[in-house]
Amino acid sequence: MPAALIWLVFALGLAGAEALTGDMFLLMLSGGALAAAGSSWLLALPVWVDGGVFLVVSVLLLVLVRPALRRKFTAGEGLPEPVKALEGKQALVLDRVSRHEGQVKLDGEVWTARPFNDNDVYQPGDHVTVMHIDGATAVVWKSE
Repeated sequence: MPAALIWLVFALGLAGAEALTGDMFLLMLSGGALAAAGSSWLLALPVWVDGGVFLVVSVLLLVLVRPALRRKFTAGEGLPEPVKALEGKQALVLDRVSRHEGQVKLDGEVWTARPFNDNDVYQPGDHVTVMHIDGATAVVWKSE
């Protein structure tokens, strides 16, 4: 069996094992094995040279590429919390909203509500803005 084929099988095995770990360490080693397979196939040099290519390329990938990839994959903010997505939306007052009572219709659902300022009172039919969600209660405000 030619050395290039052995390196290729090794590279595919490492890439497959990487799918189980997700750490991108084995993927960098797989890149080194793939480079060794390419050099073995193209240049037909001794096996120890292929090992050197594997070592150098793997180290370079681990030092230069892996940190950048890890930063890119972990830097995302992710999806917002569902209640955070409701902040700033408009709602319709269904029942009188005061300090201890009230309901609004928000995104097609009925929510209990209270005013942002404790002394404010909103009547049915008023349009209000959701300032934030406090538990299961929408804290709303109406710009005058």
